[in-house]
Amino acid sequence: MASAVVLLPLYIENLSTEAYGALVVYTTFTLLIQIVVTFSFDSSVYIHYHELKGDSKKLSAFVGTAFLFMIIAGVAAAVILAFAGDMIFSLALSDKNVSFFPYGLASVGSGVFQAIFKVNSSLLQTREKPETYFWSNVFSFSVIAILIVIGLHFFPHSLAGPIFGRLAGSFIPCVWVLWRIAKEYGFHADFSWLRSSFSFNLYQFIYQLQQWVINQFDKILMLFYLTLADVGVYDFALKCLLPVELLMNSLHNAFYPKVVSALMGKPDQSTAGEINTYYHGLTSVVTLLVTGSILVVPLLIVAFVNKPGYQLAIQYIPYVGVIYFFRTMRLYFAIPYNTLKYTKPLPVVYIIVVIIKISLMLLTMSRWGIYGVISASIASAISEVYLLKFFIRDRFRYKFSAIKIVIAPTLLAGLIVIIEPLSRHAYGWIYHAFYVIISLLLLLWIYRNEIVKVVPLKLFR
Repeated sequence: MASAVVLLPLYIENLSTEAYGALVVYTTFTLLIQIVVTFSFDSSVYIHYHELKGDSKKLSAFVGTAFLFMIIAGVAAAVILAFAGDMIFSLALSDKNVSFFPYGLASVGSGVFQAIFKVNSSLLQTREKPETYFWSNVFSFSVIAILIVIGLHFFPHSLAGPIFGRLAGSFIPCVWVLWRIAKEYGFHADFSWLRSSFSFNLYQFIYQLQQWVINQFDKILMLFYLTLADVGVYDFALKCLLPVELLMNSLHNAFYPKVVSALMGKPDQSTAGEINTYYHGLTSVVTLLVTGSILVVPLLIVAFVNKPGYQLAIQYIPYVGVIYFFRTMRLYFAIPYNTLKYTKPLPVVYIIVVIIKISLMLLTMSRWGIYGVISASIASAISEVYLLKFFIRDRFRYKFSAIKIVIAPTLLAGLIVIIEPLSRHAYGWIYHAFYVIISLLLLLWIYRNEIVKVVPLKLFR
């Protein structure tokens, strides 16, 4: 996420919206290759490391074989796509300025290298090696960013810098990972150790593919109805609100262990008390972040982005912000699936979410363009919240204040969707400031009983 934000000004400066849209397509393809090569070993290594750490021989066999499997999968993917990739790109994107050679093939290499590095990061986490984990990721990010900057310097206004810079930048950390694995565990071909992991990996792999379709495939599907420039504008609008997602996820990860601990200590399987307090706070923070971003981000784009193509993203910022209201709800209603280790319904949930999003995109893109894509994203986010709550109803009880978790964010989302079409003039920022004021007043009213308990306010009672 940091790299997407840090490098964005350079992309805006050096690439047109069409070229940036092509870069988004190649990056999306890289993420797909990363998921395929990883085959969810980034998740299963958490479990199997602790199962086998008491027997160093078995642990070495599992880890060494897992990395060898990914190397073989990466080589196989590269060889197959070297022959079939151009045909696939030609059939799917025949009338677009996106070709498999050389950038598509380079994206395959980046995906393979990133997959190996990602699994090693998971291994470092489960081994409780925070310093190595932190510095290895700082090193990887720095190398990639530096090489992309150098590439943009020598190849301005071209995709060569970003794509080959990422390829070279991801290759160097990958070599470091393989050297560490060879030194500590060795490479093994004892695939019997992977059989117990494959059943777990398969479900996680399907889940990760579904998440890719939900979060990434829309940028590929857009090309069947819209232009590369539209993809670039859409992704730029998403990137502008990426700090909201970064902070939302960071805050959630900070208190989530306390949620798990509190839930495990409860005799009944339900949310109440301390658990709800955390999510009330998260919802309030995200509410203010979203409305504040809707006010500030367009002003920053006008002030610092001189290219008219990128300024088109301003009109979509408020609607993208609406999605985050429901993503916060999603974090709340997903609690029991992890704590109860009840993941069986998730493939069904996300198949339905995928169908809803793709169907709505196909129905709306030709008429509404980017607005249709965002509308489909909002609808799929709402359906995800409902389905997560519905499929766990017999195993878990949600005890929560509906107005704090659901009603207030939904009211603000509806307000933005209704009022935003009126704000498209020179003084649109006044409407955006109105969202901030309304969100503050709404939160003050909802939490009026909690606010009066703050010690300094007692002086005025």
